[in-house]
Amino acid sequence: MTLHVAVDGPVARLSLDRPGALNALDRAAAAALEDALERLRQDPAVSVVILSGRGRSFCAGNDITEMPDLDAAEAEVLSLRWQAIVDGFARLPQVTIAAVRGHALGGGCMLAAAQDLRVAEASARFGLPEVGLGFNPSYGIARLLDLLGGAHARDLLLTGRVVDAAEAFRMGLVTRVVSDGALDEETDALANAIAQHPRGGLAATKAIVAALRSGRPGNEAQAYAASLRSDAETRARIAAFVARRRGAR
Repeated sequence: MTLHVAVDGPVARLSLDRPGALNALDRAAAAALEDALERLRQDPAVSVVILSGRGRSFCAGNDITEMPDLDAAEAEVLSLRWQAIVDGFARLPQVTIAAVRGHALGGGCMLAAAQDLRVAEASARFGLPEVGLGFNPSYGIARLLDLLGGAHARDLLLTGRVVDAAEAFRMGLVTRVVSDGALDEETDALANAIAQHPRGGLAATKAIVAALRSGRPGNEAQAYAASLRSDAETRARIAAFVARRRGAR
């Protein structure tokens, strides 16, 4: 098994499951993630997705043992496949959270960056070591630039250095740092708090952010009007809020 999937009400948990290889990303992991993404896209009951790694690392990157046998055409196809996977997380209607312990390196760092939010243990480490091996990260650079801006992204891309969770937080790569040993509890609490919000508002907000990030109109006003007009849960929550305010007077 390369990926463990568990759904508990509105929260789905995906766990990379190659602990002996530090959850390195191979073709089997790609197929498992593609299948999970397709199922999640079609699941209206799930509002939040947590992505983590089993064992002592989130993900050590793409499995380098697959690389020596690739010719140029195969390498390009594999890179494009992983680009589609990280883009697939951005296209999910659910809010996605990376829960990072240990190392998130290379493709693992890019996979974490592909999620909407990133929670890391204090001892977690992030980096893009590809330049030290003589090649470049083959996917995810645009999203890294979006998250970190040019200066911090270039720092990681061109030095190959590894940064701790505190520095990753200052850069904007990590959204929350938690104590070692508290990752699962803190991430679950965050996921369940987000899942209390109506799924329609979460999905609309995520779609607006993705559109604006890509240079397209976000159509915020249209999405806002559609929610007020046609989302029964939104209308019920607004009515209940107004009733509480009136009752408090």
